[in-house]
Amino acid sequence: MPSAVGFLRSDVSGMNQPRDELRILAAARRTGYDLRKTIVFSSRTDEPMRRLRVAIDRLGVDAVIVPSTEHFDNRVIPGELLEVAAVITVSPGNTWAQTRRIH
Repeated sequence: MPSAVGFLRSDVSGMNQPRDELRILAAARRTGYDLRKTIVFSSRTDEPMRRLRVAIDRLGVDAVIVPSTEHFDNRVIPGELLEVAAVITVSPGNTWAQTRRIH
């Protein structure tokens, strides 16, 4: 079974953080991923994408599940993230495939 991490920013979720965490878990189950953990950062987290990539590498997961693109800077899924994992958004329910770089 493929595995995933959840990702959200607490400053974006606000009071809805528990609901967003449940939505991430439900999306993992619905799409056939084993949710290994949910990573929560805030607007004060230094280098969030680098830290998320490190977690992806250490856990060896295939995907990141996020409540929405609002949890990324400029509401855009970072290309550097797509180099290491697929990205699934809960709302709207979309999946972006991993784009491995060929060296």
